[in-house]
Amino acid sequence: MSFFADSCIMLFSQILFFGGGWVFFLKKLFRDYEVHHSIVLLVFSVTFALSCTMFELIIFEILGVLDSSSRFFHWKLGLYAILTMLIAVLPFYIAYFIISNIRLVPQKRHIRVLFTVGSWCGFCYLFWKIGDPFPILSPRHGIFSIEQCIGRVGVIGVTLMALLSGFGAVNYPYTSMHYFVRHVTETDIQSIEKRLLQTLDMIIMKKKRIALAERENLRRASISKSSGGLWGMLKNVTSGSTNENVNLLKQETSAMEELSRQLFLETCDLNDAVQRREYSKTFKGKYFNVLGYVFTVYCVWKIFMATINIIFDRVGKVDPITKGFDIAVNYFGINVDVKFWSQQISFFLVGIIIVTSIRGLLITLTKFFYAIASSKSSNVIVLCLAQIMGMYFVSSVLLMRMNMPLEYRSIITEVLGELQFSFYHRWFDVIFLVSALSSIGFLYIAHKQAPEKHMY
Repeated sequence: MSFFADSCIMLFSQILFFGGGWVFFLKKLFRDYEVHHSIVLLVFSVTFALSCTMFELIIFEILGVLDSSSRFFHWKLGLYAILTMLIAVLPFYIAYFIISNIRLVPQKRHIRVLFTVGSWCGFCYLFWKIGDPFPILSPRHGIFSIEQCIGRVGVIGVTLMALLSGFGAVNYPYTSMHYFVRHVTETDIQSIEKRLLQTLDMIIMKKKRIALAERENLRRASISKSSGGLWGMLKNVTSGSTNENVNLLKQETSAMEELSRQLFLETCDLNDAVQRREYSKTFKGKYFNVLGYVFTVYCVWKIFMATINIIFDRVGKVDPITKGFDIAVNYFGINVDVKFWSQQISFFLVGIIIVTSIRGLLITLTKFFYAIASSKSSNVIVLCLAQIMGMYFVSSVLLMRMNMPLEYRSIITEVLGELQFSFYHRWFDVIFLVSALSSIGFLYIAHKQAPEKHMY
């Protein structure tokens, strides 16, 4: 009876998570697009629900909710389900929609399915080969063990996590601190808007000249056909010279249209800079400015620690909670109930990590989707984002294990199998360091090249 009640709780929570993914899909991702395929909506929502279920089981493990055997069963069930989505379902539909958008492929359903199956087999081969260079598994694992799948998903997911973390640790202070706000005045905006309007006027004038010249060419061509002889040859010569002028005008117009696009983008950037300056004067802006300094210190510390870990090839074996209690008891002599407070702080710390991870990833995915999506590619992009989301959350569970006390991380170790957990932490440090330093260099160059007010 206890197992049935626990299963009902898990089923109810998964329905809630599924509804949350459904609402996020319709209200955020596809609010500007028509949903052409319900299977895309279904697959995205299922992936979101399974990803959140793993985080829920971590919280249940810390709080002792559900029977231990029930938790283990649902851990295994959820893990097999998310791996099935990441390795079989999502790649298959991604390949199917990509092939459906290719005009060279015949649009008969059985031919598209045949091409899709071939593409999916190619994905499986590449997915398998990606784990060969990395020391991620114990030699005792068989070729069809679950550790083989988790190990490879972990490599991809940890790489994505590290890239996003490195960029976010650098980009957040850059976008929230007053120090990096561009110094822009209303005069600067008026000056560039005036240039933009002048450019647009010139484009309109040149297009009018092109239209008149082309109409004149058509008129002369019709006259030459009707008259023929020497008069027609003279008209053709005149028409040829006019065509040359039209081509020149078209080249000039194309160059000016590109200039107008650049001026328009720069106008938007200047207006954004003014809005950021006004926003920085508000209470919320000042609050985020302080957070920017905090994250700057965190970023420097994280880069320093990642460098130390890489140089000395070290991986932390004690979670921060246990280490904090060890310092409090042994060095300061504080008498505390270690078991009680370890549970409470673990719940609080893991809860913060889970909430910030989900929120940060969804915000990033939304921005990425709006940046590259179109009416034809939106379904493929959503499925790719679901693939990234699932791998990201599986890898989060893998790395989150180190932030939990020993008694809570044991079931995660048992469920995930005998993986080389230390490798993933070292790999995260390497990719994080590369991502953070690259982001610093990129943002430095972009900031230095941004035109300031003295350039106008």
